[in-house]
Amino acid sequence: MNLGIVCGAFHRKHVERMLEYAHDEAEAKNWDVVEVTWVPGSMEAPLALERMLQKEDVHGAVVLGIIERGETEHGLVMGQSVTKAVIDLQISHNKPIGLGIIGPGADPEHIEPRLEPHARAAVGAVAAMVD
Repeated sequence: MNLGIVCGAFHRKHVERMLEYAHDEAEAKNWDVVEVTWVPGSMEAPLALERMLQKEDVHGAVVLGIIERGETEHGLVMGQSVTKAVIDLQISHNKPIGLGIIGPGADPEHIEPRLEPHARAAVGAVAAMVD
C-alpha cells in the first residue's frame, strides 16, 4: 500500500524527526511512502492532503506537525479547523488520514516526548483502516 505524508515546516527540525519515525513505522507495516509534501504550517495541510488524495496510487495519508500554545486562542481555532478539514477529506475521498499533529496548545516541554508516539500512531491508524 502507498502512503503520502504532509509535513508542517513551521517546526521543521521536530517534524523532520517525526517524518523519520513515520517512515520507520510505514516500513514496519509494509507500506511504501510514495510522496512527502512540506507546507508552511497546519493551515496549509488540508489543501496538500486534498491534492495528494486525488492520486489513485495514494491509498492513505498522514499529516505531521505541531501547534504550540500561544498568547491567544489562534492555535485552538487552527487545531479545530484543521482536524475538521482532515475528517472531511477522509470521508470525501474514502481514504484514511492519520492525524499526527501535536497540539493544539502544546508547550515546549510537551513536544519532545510526543514526536515518536504521534508519528507512529498516525501511520498505524492509516494501516489499521486499510487492512
